[in-house]
Amino acid sequence: MGIVKIGDELHEEIRQFSSVMNRSINAQAEFWIKMGRLAELNPTKTFQELILEQMKSVPLAQEEAANE
Repeated sequence: MGIVKIGDELHEEIRQFSSVMNRSINAQAEFWIKMGRLAELNPTKTFQELILEQMKSVPLAQEEAANE
């Protein structure tokens, strides 16, 4: 695991969102980084489409995602 330096303001936002989303601060930051990367690589897809694709890549979630 590496260390990424971020500003205090962004760290506070991550802390607040992690509490709401019931994630650790690191998990929240990782989620935002991953979704940002996916959004840059797939500029025509919506957030919901990206999430659905990610769910389909997880074996347990495939059945649930197929029903949507």
